[in-house]
Amino acid sequence: MLVFLSDLHLTDGTCGPNLHPGAFHILAERLRYLAARASWRAGGGYQPVERIDLVLLGDVFDLIRSERWLHRRVKPWDDVNSPEMVQTVAEIADQIAVVNEPSLQVLRSLVVQNAVWVAPAARNAQPVYNAPPLPVSVRIFYMVGNHDWMLRLRGPAYDQVRQRIVHQMGLANPPGQPFPHDPAESDVLLETLRRHRVMARHGDIFDPLNFNDDRSASSLGDALVVQLINRFVSEVGQQLQQDASPALRTGLRELHHIRPVLLAPVWIEGVLERACTNPAVRKHVKQIWDGLADELLDMGIVRDCVTWSPVELIDGLSRALKFSQGRSAGWATKIAAWLNGQRGVETSSYYPHALAEPDFRNRRARHIVYGHTHQSETVPLDASHADGYVLNQVYFNCGTWRRVYQLTRMTPKEHEFVPAENMTLVSFFEGDERGGRPFEQWTGMLGVGAEETVRPQRATARAHLAVHPATTVPRITPPHFAAVSPQRPVKP
Repeated sequence: MLVFLSDLHLTDGTCGPNLHPGAFHILAERLRYLAARASWRAGGGYQPVERIDLVLLGDVFDLIRSERWLHRRVKPWDDVNSPEMVQTVAEIADQIAVVNEPSLQVLRSLVVQNAVWVAPAARNAQPVYNAPPLPVSVRIFYMVGNHDWMLRLRGPAYDQVRQRIVHQMGLANPPGQPFPHDPAESDVLLETLRRHRVMARHGDIFDPLNFNDDRSASSLGDALVVQLINRFVSEVGQQLQQDASPALRTGLRELHHIRPVLLAPVWIEGVLERACTNPAVRKHVKQIWDGLADELLDMGIVRDCVTWSPVELIDGLSRALKFSQGRSAGWATKIAAWLNGQRGVETSSYYPHALAEPDFRNRRARHIVYGHTHQSETVPLDASHADGYVLNQVYFNCGTWRRVYQLTRMTPKEHEFVPAENMTLVSFFEGDERGGRPFEQWTGMLGVGAEETVRPQRATARAHLAVHPATTVPRITPPHFAAVSPQRPVKP
């Protein structure tokens, strides 16, 4: 059995809250459930599954989202082999492990404490529930994405960082080798994926903001996080001090959950509308953001991006990021359309890239798996029929194990988001496991309570409600599968 999860974004605690350890207990419970189900075979008999291969598909240790970069001369886009760079990466990684130790302990237990088990089988191929359970071997593989790419760097200093992570997480990765970004970089992982006829990668290579043709080097996305997002939250706290209400501070800290990152100014606009009634403070916050955006656009890493036209990049980022460019209805939609255009597609889904994967086109892979977007997906790609055999090929996105904010559809200003805690597992079964079923995707979503969101101040709330009269409710039509009689049409 092969299981994927992605985008845990465990941080050193300097940039917003981390994933609650309870989520890892849910992960362990789901693995025990999957192991028990996989032990039932296609012929109806029961045979205990022997092993689970768990692949962490990138952005697990978030080495970029740390305020430590603000207080060091070195930045992620500087010389990766400089002693200060190695020291900074090591400190961030070590602190991530300390802050998230209760969570990592659950991961380790999957490997070293037999935390996954199933009932043994009797001679009649049925489970024996009153006998001591059988442990299921678990191997955990770590692949890197755009927030933990430094774990792919070669050299003894980075080997030491990896060695500690391998121990802290119970990984099957060899500590003396770079963590892979592509499955072909690990013979064991590649063999595991091909045995299940799966092709998997983080997906950052399709995002020109977060991949600059070399996964052993920094990208524009690193600068966006370090020089804009991280600095902005810090600068607002320092410059406004008592003028920034607790609600405003809380809302701005949630910037770290916004995806794609270019929607950050849309989120800021919404937070200011709900949590700040002082026009001077609103203006000041926007000026801080625009000032940092100007500094970002003047950086060498922005102007030297090889995957972009410099003029188009700076002009597009300026329109997307800066409040001074003038905001209009549909701001978020225009940002998303611009980003999709840079990827050469018309949708935010990454399934068009899956269609171009060599393993999909030559039919070596039945399934293509990505992460990165934080939006779980299942998209049928193709069904090939030959000699009574059918090959169904499907694209999956692993989503995230973090809070996700999604834009609401009601308001034309598009400054409103609804949060939820998301968890997704994608599982693939080999041979007759799981009754011969090829895959299973599980997505859990836990809503966020009102006490955890930014509460509008009274005056702002009245104004906000006033712009949504009943006449703005969209026309509702029957679902596409509803049977509608031509004599009695369904009226909204």
